[in-house]
Amino acid sequence: MTNTLTSPRLITGTSALAVAAGLTALGLSPAAAHVTANATSTAAGGYTQITFSVPTESDTASTNKLELTLPEDTPFASVRTKPVDGWTAEITEAELPEPVQVGEGAITKAASTITWTADEENHAIDPGEFQTFTISVGPLPEEEGKQILLPVSQTYTDGRTVAWDQPATEGQEEPERPAPSVTITEAAADAHGHGTTEPTTAAAENTATTTEGGNTLGWAGLIAGLLGLAAGVTALLRTRHRG
Repeated sequence: MTNTLTSPRLITGTSALAVAAGLTALGLSPAAAHVTANATSTAAGGYTQITFSVPTESDTASTNKLELTLPEDTPFASVRTKPVDGWTAEITEAELPEPVQVGEGAITKAASTITWTADEENHAIDPGEFQTFTISVGPLPEEEGKQILLPVSQTYTDGRTVAWDQPATEGQEEPERPAPSVTITEAAADAHGHGTTEPTTAAAENTATTTEGGNTLGWAGLIAGLLGLAAGVTALLRTRHRG
């Protein structure tokens, strides 16, 4: 009977190749396995769902905590989290330095951070794995082309913390720890999915036409009444004169 011995180094090398292959299948290289953000919509003034993809880059520790910092200059009036099995999400609110106009009103307090924590060690993101965390926010800023930075702090089971908070500039080399971000695009015709509140030009013209027509009919009725009254008075005077 022949026993086959496998070198621990060979096992480690094979695992590394498997992880690299998995990242490549996801469209990522091992060096580019950063925390990223993808939004379902970036239309100005609308609402969106943003999903953060969080890989564990460490070979020896797992990710057990994630803290997202939300923008203060363009705060979101509405912030919600999607449940993640084995993780607890906590939204922290803070007073704004000054009131900020958001949508149709001004707000003085908004969500400042969202913290996800693994409930148990076996729910942490192990080496070679990744997890996604989704939030629903809005309304988005009205300024087309504005980049919203969403810095993330990633904590490992060995106590190490990695900050993904470096702004990336278009046309320049990507920083080592780029901050996830979304860029605002042109407003959609229906930013909230409920239709616009302002009437269309055609509808406004029809309304104006209807209002003008109603006034014309009112004046016509008044004139007809006055003519009828005058005719009645004339007939009465003629009758008295004959008598």
